Amino acid sequence: MPIEPMPVTFADVRAAAERLRGVANRTPVLTSRTFDAMTGRQVFFKCENFQRGGAFKFRGAYNRLSQLNDAEKKRGVVAFSSGNHAQGVALAAKLLGIPAAIVMPDDAPAVKLAATRGYGAEVIVYDRLTGNREAIASELSQARGMTLVPPFNDPHIIAGQGTAALELLEEIPDLD
Repeated sequence: MPIEPMPVTFADVRAAAERLRGVANRTPVLTSRTFDAMTGRQVFFKCENFQRGGAFKFRGAYNRLSQLNDAEKKRGVVAFSSGNHAQGVALAAKLLGIPAAIVMPDDAPAVKLAATRGYGAEVIVYDRLTGNREAIASELSQARGMTLVPPFNDPHIIAGQGTAALELLEEIPDLD
């Protein structure tokens, strides 16, 4: 059964930013004169490729995992992803000392599979043509008593990922 997201407030994003302080990288905002000339606009790029784990997904994963209680942390987490969320959850779990299992397709990029394993997560591969990653993760969660960490439809994930926009607005407050 899918999780229905709760509304996420600005206060939730600010609280997530506090949890991430000193853990997530404050990524740069860059511009490109060439891109600006091509578009006729001034464009700002929030470079989340410089984030830990290589993507903004780390922000949401860490925010979600850091709010688990001690019993939930001990039982571990399970997630499903082809790459960025997998790496974010695996890295957050490593930093917080939480066991993690990640359901990934067997045709996921080798570098993403290796990085997820490199962060210490157990990777469960499946064939995307015959398997359903959400169902596999849900069954694993129930069988092992692990907390399911979805890639997007969770208020703690959303608030954590929203911290990238918060940083952008702090640095460039007059965005149109």
